[in-house]
Amino acid sequence: MMLLDIFAYVLFIGAMGYYFITNLQWYSYKLERVALHHTKTWWHFVYFLAPFALYMLMHYTTSYAFVAVAIYLGLLYGWYRGLDKPLVFTGRVKRFYAVLFFIALFTVLVFRYYGIVLPLLIAYGISSFMEKILFSGFKQKAKKKLDSMTRLIVVGVTASYGKTSIKNFIEHLLGAKYKTYATPRSVNTLGGILKDINDDLPQDTEVYVVEMGARGEGDIAEISTFVNPHYAVVGKIGPAHIEYFKTLENIRNTKMEILKTNRLKQAWVHESAMVKPKENIHIFGPEITDIEATLEGTSFTLEGIRYRASILGKFNATNLAAAVKVAKALGLNDEQIQQKLSTLKPVEHRLQRMDAGGKVILDDSFNGNIDGMMASFELASTYAGRKVVITPGLVEADEALNIRVAQKANEVFDVVVITGDLNYGIFKKYVDAGKLVKLSAKSEMEAMLREQTRPGDLILFANDAPSFI
Repeated sequence: MMLLDIFAYVLFIGAMGYYFITNLQWYSYKLERVALHHTKTWWHFVYFLAPFALYMLMHYTTSYAFVAVAIYLGLLYGWYRGLDKPLVFTGRVKRFYAVLFFIALFTVLVFRYYGIVLPLLIAYGISSFMEKILFSGFKQKAKKKLDSMTRLIVVGVTASYGKTSIKNFIEHLLGAKYKTYATPRSVNTLGGILKDINDDLPQDTEVYVVEMGARGEGDIAEISTFVNPHYAVVGKIGPAHIEYFKTLENIRNTKMEILKTNRLKQAWVHESAMVKPKENIHIFGPEITDIEATLEGTSFTLEGIRYRASILGKFNATNLAAAVKVAKALGLNDEQIQQKLSTLKPVEHRLQRMDAGGKVILDDSFNGNIDGMMASFELASTYAGRKVVITPGLVEADEALNIRVAQKANEVFDVVVITGDLNYGIFKKYVDAGKLVKLSAKSEMEAMLREQTRPGDLILFANDAPSFI
């Protein structure tokens, strides 16, 4: 029976570890965020606390602990099948499991201790310490590589909204004159940037465009002091991730950490940062005029010159203008800029237009801020036909902002499809009942689209929160 108990214990702690480390991976391995900022805290009860209590009860009062394990494995498998972002078995996850199983077997065989929570926390602590040691090595390697690229120009980009778009626009424009490279996708943490430098940054790069993100004070300073940008852009600032920063002032101060570089030549800071200009720090925003946004593209006037790109969304005029300013500072003329703008393609999943089956599809699934969402709704409103929006609402935003989204959705769209439970209550209150559709799981998406849409419709995917949100 003891062997059966040990086998059941190893299976159970491995399964509990899967739930534990999956949530940690989603929240950047921050235990506090998993415990205090998880948007589905009820999961912790259903998939952790209740199974833990059942297992411990059956282990210490009966000989049938394996029954609790079997129940939990079935429950966890059902949870896993509903995820659209399952665990990625990175080196960090593998090291966590190695430590976890060693501690579990050691405590069982030596002390007859069948603990769950303590081994998980110890494994988390030891694996985190191992990551710090490895991280230090990665950092030294990346620094050595950057130091060897003596002619490299670094452009840093941050914002509450639009930093990935600004980064990609700058890279594309500067390609007219330089060998450019930008951090891929939405890589914007120090760890991700170090990996990018070590693994993918070409040695012959002339301009490296680095996106910088933050969830707390000091995050951007850490990146900026490391890559030491020559040029910096601070795009529009707003209440994104306000639950971490607490105040808009804290967000502004954190974004301005990008200026912590000892070789800054010029920086362009959006007026929303509310800072004073200096000799090499320029405020931008008010000079962008005559903005016209249609389902074909966006045009605007900047310093007397008319620019146009096949990029959707009025807000992108600001992002494009920032890229134009950087391009001019680095020696591009208007002819080069205009030519590159004419070949600029939208960033994937950020107001990306597709036409299929007689329907106009706007994929704005990676845009989860209030300004971007309102701009996408305004853009959709210009469409003459029937309009459908599919959205979870805003994530990491307060109720007032989601009320605005719901009211605007009700005004613009003929069908409003809400994915998940996070903001359904708000939309139910502010959207006409005849328009509202609830989508409980993404697996229902295909059937819903068949039932609720038809040729001639415009379908907007506005924000796409993963299933854990």
